[in-house]
Amino acid sequence: MRKITYLSALNEALCEEMERDKDIFLIGEDIGKYGGVFGVTRGIYEKYGFERVKQTPISESVIIGAAIGAAITGLRPIAEIMYVDFITLAMDQIVNQAANLHFMSGGQIDIPMVIRAQYGTGTAEAAQHSQCLEAWFAHVPGLKVVMPSTAYDAKGLLKSSIRDNNPVIFLEHRGLYSKSFEIPEKDWEIKLGKGDIKREGSDITLIATGSMVEKALEVAEDMSSDVDIEIIDPRTIYPLDINLISKSVEKTGNVLIVQEAVTKFGTGSEILRNIIDSSFDFLNSPPKVLGSMYAPIAYSFSLEKAAVPQKNDIANAVMDMVRK
Repeated sequence: MRKITYLSALNEALCEEMERDKDIFLIGEDIGKYGGVFGVTRGIYEKYGFERVKQTPISESVIIGAAIGAAITGLRPIAEIMYVDFITLAMDQIVNQAANLHFMSGGQIDIPMVIRAQYGTGTAEAAQHSQCLEAWFAHVPGLKVVMPSTAYDAKGLLKSSIRDNNPVIFLEHRGLYSKSFEIPEKDWEIKLGKGDIKREGSDITLIATGSMVEKALEVAEDMSSDVDIEIIDPRTIYPLDINLISKSVEKTGNVLIVQEAVTKFGTGSEILRNIIDSSFDFLNSPPKVLGSMYAPIAYSFSLEKAAVPQKNDIANAVMDMVRK
């Protein structure tokens, strides 16, 4: 085993896949010599040059439109959107084109492309740089949505996303970039649609995504003398590993879903719908979704923190459920 950061794991995955397949190239803003605004692509331009690391003007619609065109011809583009908030400028290309072209061509056209974007709160960057928009894309048929929470998951899932013949929205939480994790020396992939049990338990199933996984694990350890919490990380929002989730819920009889996105109309609600369909008779208490306040994220760090679930919010929700 070795210890590397979440950011380094992503960089390794990009480098190794570009070495493996000459049809893979990167496209996005500031990804050349600068190495990306967060440094994920650092060193790749020096190795592969302009032909395979395409630095673009500030135009998200151009980035995604060019990537779609390249994918249609058989290349495998990896497009970087600096902040997921800016992806709104390319919604026509993503939702109307990338998601639908395989279907509309009768299966004649594949769109093997990955759209990387970072998301989330924790750095006090205000409403236009702090959103969690995964529910938008999971709602669109034809798109796959990935949200890794560890370096191991980030590297394995990015490799699978790059090798997939469908458009994948790959969401990276910027608060995780500098976090270090142990990973094996060997090469690996993680199949899209395969969730993970981050911690086994017997009293309640806590389903968390992205940065909320780390908070959930800390809460579980802090509360271990009072309640045994099982933590499930879906890893991919679509496809969703409902079989893994259902087995856990049927074992514990209680379920809490924690997301950084706003609670209303989010992915937690969809996961909950699947649980009701598959495991309703096993529930001992009403299931709950805990998410952020239904409001834009404020610039003030204290207000940002107040709007997003913290460890004490998770702990209180767990105790409210297991006491009933």
